[in-house]
Amino acid sequence: MKQPDPLPWPDGCAGAVSLTFDDGHQSHLDCVVPLLAEFGLHATFYVNPRGDTEAEWRARLLPWRAVQAAGHEVGNHSLSHTCSRALRTDAEAGRPALEDWTLADVEADVVEAERRLQAVLPLPAGQRRSFCYPCYHEHVGEGPTRQSYVPVIARHFIAGRGLGEFPGNHPATCDLHYLWSWPVEMVSRDRIRQQVVEPRLPGAWVIITMHGIGSLRRHHTEADLRSLCTFLREQRQRLWVAPVATVARRVVAWRAQRKDGG
Repeated sequence: MKQPDPLPWPDGCAGAVSLTFDDGHQSHLDCVVPLLAEFGLHATFYVNPRGDTEAEWRARLLPWRAVQAAGHEVGNHSLSHTCSRALRTDAEAGRPALEDWTLADVEADVVEAERRLQAVLPLPAGQRRSFCYPCYHEHVGEGPTRQSYVPVIARHFIAGRGLGEFPGNHPATCDLHYLWSWPVEMVSRDRIRQQVVEPRLPGAWVIITMHGIGSLRRHHTEADLRSLCTFLREQRQRLWVAPVATVARRVVAWRAQRKDGG
C-alpha cells in the first residue's frame, strides 16, 4: 500500500497560506480582488448577508458572484455578527451579545446566513464553505452557563476560522472547526514574511486575517497588500496559497489517507 504523503500540500510545497478578508468591505471588491487577480492568487472573503428584505440581501450579495466565479471563496461570517459584550461599555448596552445567546440562537443565525449565501452564491453539490467567528469569539453564555459553539459550526461548515496562540495550523493536529489565524494589522512586512516562511510549526498552514483596504482603523494600505502578494508569488515553489475551504478539503482527504494507510 502506498504510504501517505508526510504533508498534504501540493507540488512538494513546505507549507500553505490562506489570505482572508473580513466583513465584506467595498474595498475588497474595488481593490483586493483586482490586485489578487494581477498576482494569480485566490483568497477567502467572509461576508455578512444582512438585509431586512430579500431584495436587500440579494443586492448585497450579487457583486460577490463574480468573486466566487473567479476562484475565490465567499465564506460565512454569520448573519448578525454578534460578539461578546466584553467589547463594549455600559453605554452600548442593549445590543445583542453572545452572553445572552444560546446554541440554538447561533445555529439559527448561521444557518439563515448560509441559506442566503446559497441562494445567490451556490456551491457545487457536496461542497461546504468555511465559517469565520465574528470577533474570533466561539462561545455563548457566561460563567457557569458559558459553552463553546464550535460543535454547531462543525455541523454546517468544512472549517471555522478563529484566533490562535501563534501563526500556523499543523494539518495533522489542528481543529478544522476552530483554526488559528493571525490578524496582521500593525504588523511589519518583514515580520509577516518571516512568520509565513518560518512558522512555529514546520509544515504549517498559516491563515492571515485582514479587514479593509484604506485609512480606517484596522485597515491596510494597497501598498501593504501588494508587498505581501509579491512576496507570496516569489515563494510559490514552497508555499501553496489557497482559500480556507480549499485547504481544508485537502487536509480532510489527507487525514483520511493517513488513517487508511496507518
